[in-house]
Amino acid sequence: MAEPPVPIKDLRLLDVKLGQLPTWLASLNYTPRAFLESCKRGHNRFYAKYWEPKKCGISGPAMLLSAYVVFSYFVVYDRLKEERLRKYH
Repeated sequence: MAEPPVPIKDLRLLDVKLGQLPTWLASLNYTPRAFLESCKRGHNRFYAKYWEPKKCGISGPAMLLSAYVVFSYFVVYDRLKEERLRKYH
């Protein structure tokens, strides 16, 4: 028996076809509460995948460390750019 079609708003981003993308984006909830809930879901998925397992390895801490390094680089980029453009006599 065929399964009933799933509404577009209930599809995941990877399941949405390119023609359905504008409709899917219009059906999303853009409130601050929805944003916080999505951040919480992402945190919970990351925690469940990389920190909770007994044999999680180095991948979780390595990703957090690399994100910290990239963020720090963006913070000091203006200062680094000014030093690069100076001429030392």
